[in-house]
Amino acid sequence: MRLTRPMLAPAVAAVLALTGCGSGGDGGTAVPETATGSLEHLAAEVRCEPDMQADADTVRQAICEKGDEKYILATFATDRGQREWINTAKDYGGHYLVGRKWVAVGHEDVLAGLRGRLGGTLEQGARHGGGTHSAGHAGHGG
Repeated sequence: MRLTRPMLAPAVAAVLALTGCGSGGDGGTAVPETATGSLEHLAAEVRCEPDMQADADTVRQAICEKGDEKYILATFATDRGQREWINTAKDYGGHYLVGRKWVAVGHEDVLAGLRGRLGGTLEQGARHGGGTHSAGHAGHGG
């Protein structure tokens, strides 16, 4: 089974809806060497019980949820497949923690915490709304 753009869009849109938007950063947290391994290995590193959403030869994707923290964790068969997935997903906005052949998608603050365990690089998707991001979400709790 191959995950295509039509299959990707609902998954990314769903996690962005779950996680909302946020502010903040990594808070100066020391970043370890970037983790590698299977989806299950990465999930164990962050103490997540992965809820598998896609299990294909090219991409494996799960939702992780612990308390108020919700994010997608995905692993890829190839670097190219990963980059194509990220580039497509970034069109939807959001925040991404990127490692070698894996990505976590979620709230900026949640990803900053994950980065303290998994390492990786934080990337941000397209901003929508032309500078009204903060004002448009002033009522968010969390």
